[in-house]
Amino acid sequence: MSPVRIPSREEYLLLAKVAEEAERYEDLVAQMKGLIQTYGALTIEERNLLSVAYKNITNGLRSSWRIIDSLEKLESSRTTGRHSKHQLRLISQQRTRVEYELADVCKDIVKLLDDHLLSTAEPGEETVFYYKMKGDYFRYLAEFAQQTDRSSYSDLSLAAYKYAYKHALAKLEPTHPTRLGLALNFAVYYHDVRKSPERACHLGKHAFDEAVTCLNESSSVQVMRDSMMILQLLRDDLVIWSGEMQRAEHSVAA
Repeated sequence: MSPVRIPSREEYLLLAKVAEEAERYEDLVAQMKGLIQTYGALTIEERNLLSVAYKNITNGLRSSWRIIDSLEKLESSRTTGRHSKHQLRLISQQRTRVEYELADVCKDIVKLLDDHLLSTAEPGEETVFYYKMKGDYFRYLAEFAQQTDRSSYSDLSLAAYKYAYKHALAKLEPTHPTRLGLALNFAVYYHDVRKSPERACHLGKHAFDEAVTCLNESSSVQVMRDSMMILQLLRDDLVIWSGEMQRAEHSVAA
């Protein structure tokens, strides 16, 4: 029996790129897992492919969950007869099915990070990138988990974000896209999971102001483009969250 041939790093990367172009993200995950388990630490290009794979899979599932959850609430508001209750039960079962799928994907990437990538990450951008990912996927778990698990996932997300942010403040420039992306997602965590627009605004405004102060033309065009795009997203969120806080204050005053 001939020995099993191990694909080269270049072959894994080629097939990963083909999977990305074909939008076959499960295949992309499989190629990146094979690469990690065979060759260990990832290059920046490989790391970005890993992020793209899991992001696209979870984005689709999160979107499906929101739609089904809305349909379930709508059906629940008008349920009267036996037939309607049966329909509500079927919709609820479908929502639960999506929750299980989403949980499996989120736990899969967290395990990959814990088992392979965090231990080999270089200090600086790579460490921030992976801990940000860990915070993101625990945040997704917290978004749809049942109440008994939500607090645990929320705490795990917070711990990962805090570690990443502390490391980013020490190692990365305020305008670095990874640091800005982390600040944006960490602020979203405070708003969406902790239900604290005040903390979200505080963190987001601090990151925004620091970056704007440090902007200069010495950065590469690509870095500037990435940073400006994230700053725009951060500014948009700050406007929305500030509006929420003002409406809440007016409501209390009235």
